[in-house]
Amino acid sequence: MTEKSDKRDVIYSQTLEKVTDFVFDESVVQVFKDMIGRSVPGYGSLLSMMPVLINRYVMPDSQCYDLGCSLGAVTLAMRHSIHVDGVKIVAVDNSSAMVEKCRAYIENDKSQVPVDIKCDDIRNSVIENASFVALNFTLQFIEPAERMSVIEKIYSGMNKNGVLLMSEKISFENDKEQQWMSDLHVEFKKANGYSDMEISQKRSALDNVLIPETLEQHKKRLKEAGFEKVMVWFQCFNFISVLAIK
Repeated sequence: MTEKSDKRDVIYSQTLEKVTDFVFDESVVQVFKDMIGRSVPGYGSLLSMMPVLINRYVMPDSQCYDLGCSLGAVTLAMRHSIHVDGVKIVAVDNSSAMVEKCRAYIENDKSQVPVDIKCDDIRNSVIENASFVALNFTLQFIEPAERMSVIEKIYSGMNKNGVLLMSEKISFENDKEQQWMSDLHVEFKKANGYSDMEISQKRSALDNVLIPETLEQHKKRLKEAGFEKVMVWFQCFNFISVLAIK
């Protein structure tokens, strides 16, 4: 592989004197494709289903949003699956390193669907005329107290029958279920070549950064924001994806 972003993730393979909070910097961008594929159960399957959802829900003369777009995998899935006229994609991420690489991927892509890539905090994003919004493993990195305002802003900018696709790592109210799913997630990462030390150090780096909530908390928030239907369409261990329809 020649692309920097296709490098193998070895960020936590050496013993660190101090594990600092995880950030989406250049070192993460270089290995992000490998990292997310080896760390998020079902991620490839989730991406492979995007064309089905986009074909079903994207409306003509509307906008699609990829909030927390990282390298643009969902943006590209949108771009290749939109077959109606007048659609524009807005991709947003607050990591300048991610946005730079995302722009390179989009520039090398042959689709003619327009894409506006912005380096910004999604909390500042203006959502308007939206028929499809993807929030993939993004809300979990926002302070819990600010999550409701993000969801309300998305809802207010969506068209009737518009869809929010939200994917998250979740926690469980039942302690045994939490332990079981956490153990399965660890086994998944070990099966993908991560060592106990790598898993432990990355967990420490994410402790204060990625704050999961229960599925019930997510559903309650979405309903309170006004979404008419909220349903889980995908789950693999402690990772889920929800469709919320306005």
